[in-house]
Amino acid sequence: MTGLLLRRARIDGGLVDLRIRDGRIAAIAPSIEDRGDEVVDLDGRVVLRGLWDEHVHVTQAALATSRLPLGGAASAVEALALVRAAVDAAEPGAPVVGVGFQDGVWPDRPTLAALDAVARERTVVLVSHDVHAVWLSSAAARRFGVRPGEGGMLREGPAFAVGQRTNALAAERVHRAVADLLDGAVRRGVVGVVDLEMTWNRDVWLERAGDGWAGPRIEAGVYGFDVDRAAALGMRTGDPIDRTGLVRVGPMKVLVDGALNTRTAYCVDPYPDGGTGVLVVPRDELVALIRRSAAAGLLPAVHAIGDAAVTVALDAFEAVGVRGRIEHAQLIADADLPRFGALGVTASVQPAHLLDDREVAAEHWPGRTRRAYPFRALLDTGATLAFGSDAPVAALDPWRAVRAAVERSLPGEEPWHPEQRIPLAAALDASTRGRARPRVGDAADVIALDAPVAALDPDAVALTLIAGRIAHSTL
Repeated sequence: MTGLLLRRARIDGGLVDLRIRDGRIAAIAPSIEDRGDEVVDLDGRVVLRGLWDEHVHVTQAALATSRLPLGGAASAVEALALVRAAVDAAEPGAPVVGVGFQDGVWPDRPTLAALDAVARERTVVLVSHDVHAVWLSSAAARRFGVRPGEGGMLREGPAFAVGQRTNALAAERVHRAVADLLDGAVRRGVVGVVDLEMTWNRDVWLERAGDGWAGPRIEAGVYGFDVDRAAALGMRTGDPIDRTGLVRVGPMKVLVDGALNTRTAYCVDPYPDGGTGVLVVPRDELVALIRRSAAAGLLPAVHAIGDAAVTVALDAFEAVGVRGRIEHAQLIADADLPRFGALGVTASVQPAHLLDDREVAAEHWPGRTRRAYPFRALLDTGATLAFGSDAPVAALDPWRAVRAAVERSLPGEEPWHPEQRIPLAAALDASTRGRARPRVGDAADVIALDAPVAALDPDAVALTLIAGRIAHSTL
């Protein structure tokens, strides 16, 4: 049986050949005999294991690319000017959906009346940067049967529900949008994505993979409210969903708090407005859910952003005695840092968020930002890091996550808490499921680069292999 032979690949500075058979790396050696294989000469290009994005909301991320961007608005007034222009340009009767506003640092506040003044009976739904809040026009509120109050805002569960119904309005665009999103990711060297869309993902991905799936690999999450449904079907984390084996059951996700920009992340110390956020799932209830999830063979992944929420999550993992993940872990108490490694709980974090959150963190977590995104401290205390984007909150681009973790700044900015920068090698490991260097026996999910690794250039990916198949090539 023939396979694929990669010649003159650069690994750890040396040139080697790699033989790919049956979707795995069968051999790595200075020179490998051609046995009728397809040969690709890499001409000294660096080869790494392929990149993973450990936290994506695929449908939302795909649709966000064609929605009104509000991330640059420095105030409610500026956001409304953008909405007014979008309403004027929209087709008659079409909803206007915006994404990315950060009202946590605005000098003014959103109001229903101000949005109605520019919406003019149009359905307008504006989704916050962290996706935990929506700002609605009165027409949108009537359409979805909700009552947002004078501010026009809904937060947490009600916001998620409106977001799902808004996505349903664009159902005819989802298939193409998802394909474009993931094709672009593969071109950047992404070989796998953990999809944590808040829905029954099994059926979504069975439909998408109905004609065969070519990649990237997908791990489709199960939400806590569907644990019993998944258990009844015998679904376990890692089990295949489709016939290709590239789409598999992901972790069980549950949210125990909110988010920073929405001021709902559950914290020990109060926000400037006096609140401490929300604890959505009490400790005892979380313990019971993690226990049921683990018994069903579903890896628990607990969304916890504030320091008080992280403590609740770690306490629950310790009480049950199982490994799992904490998603986000943006603010962590000093005493909790060593507990990640000790309990075998992976810190599933999104480094690119710190680029957008440093201002809002300074505003709402004053005096505590040294404990925000503490990647170096987590590494030094024995934690395993897994990098993601939380797309659409940040772009589905692991190279940006790596750069954020290594530099902790945008070009021209001073590094934010530079003591928490981590080495490039550690950041790459966190984006390649623990190890960037390929080995014999690995799945043949590898990438080859036209530029040095340190360039962190997403456009320099010359080759992406997924399960030994060439999914992208500029060679």
